[in-house]
Amino acid sequence: MFNSRPSYGRRPVNRGFRPAGNSFQRPARRGGNRFMPKALDQRFFICAATPPTESESVINHTFADFDLHTQVHVNIANKGMITPTQIQDQALEHALNGKDIIGLADTGTGKTAAFALPIIQKLLANPHETCLIVAPTRELAIQIRDEIRALATNLPIYSCVLIGGSDIRRQLEDLKRRPHVYIGTPGRLRDLYNRRALNLQNTRTVVLDEVDRMLDMGFIKEITELMSFLPKERQTLLFSATLDQKVEDIARRFLTNPLKISVKNGPTSHNVDQNIIRTHGNKMEVLSDLLRKQEFKKVLIFGRTKFGVEKISIALQKAGFPADAIHGDKRQNQRENVLRRFRADQIRILIATDVAARGIDVKDISHVINYDAPATLDDYTHRIGRTGRAGKMGTALTFVE
Repeated sequence: MFNSRPSYGRRPVNRGFRPAGNSFQRPARRGGNRFMPKALDQRFFICAATPPTESESVINHTFADFDLHTQVHVNIANKGMITPTQIQDQALEHALNGKDIIGLADTGTGKTAAFALPIIQKLLANPHETCLIVAPTRELAIQIRDEIRALATNLPIYSCVLIGGSDIRRQLEDLKRRPHVYIGTPGRLRDLYNRRALNLQNTRTVVLDEVDRMLDMGFIKEITELMSFLPKERQTLLFSATLDQKVEDIARRFLTNPLKISVKNGPTSHNVDQNIIRTHGNKMEVLSDLLRKQEFKKVLIFGRTKFGVEKISIALQKAGFPADAIHGDKRQNQRENVLRRFRADQIRILIATDVAARGIDVKDISHVINYDAPATLDDYTHRIGRTGRAGKMGTALTFVE
């Protein structure tokens, strides 16, 4: 394992230490920039992987147990989905029965199928209804659209993506075709509704995905408005990686007697080996040395700013590494192209900001590297949750001086 070998002056690992709560932060230095966030305690970035035992991850159903259309079962098989994930195992039956749900699960746990399958089944039974799915980012909205399309192959279920940063005229044309599923970001959805282009009169199912991230991004007003546009008689499915006071407030306001399902066992993934790398002021040199190691097969690197992320990307490309970056200054089609190449292993190194990476679901990421330390524990949790998925092991490394 990576932790068993000394590298770049790392200090001994304290396996028994795990800070509690979100307030474990180092006091700000005197004379420092008062506008900079307090640095997180470095000890939080050190934790050995402890994968759950078989008894902790018992799956009680097969997909055949669920009352789904025959073609949906065919599509599930064609996607290679053999056994339900924990969130699918626990949520599908209740969602299919129309229950409101609060699902606590990270991206990459199969939660999209946990709400997509009930939606498809419901729309087949009630073809005049529509469904609204709200996501924090454009990338996540597109991924949800692609997942629904795959699960609804050869079925009369049509969906459209309604996101900012893309041509609104194309989206207006899509809405004229009367799709069954609207998938979008809060601002664009509200805009289209106010233009009277988005008709939510027959929307009986709404999904709020990654609610905690939407609230972090300041979308509380947009979410509240969107929910006010919907019929009161509806099913609401809420998914979040964390359940803080803000998320609970949303659940109290918009869900009716919800069932709470959690597949999270702690603040960070048990399948991720976490450690720090001391760089001593030579970040790029240390990064290059790491990326040359054979075990760094598919790597996601996080930077703090758009400028910094682009700078890292250019430096790595000049050094001969197959790398590219996504951030807010790139056009939507450019970001989609980079992600497509990363998924297809045409590039094996992706550099991203926290905002641009939200909702990214890419399989088989071997390492997450925090080139710049995260600002909050929630950011750290979301970052390292990109690796160690589907029962596989992953490694998260955080650069410190």
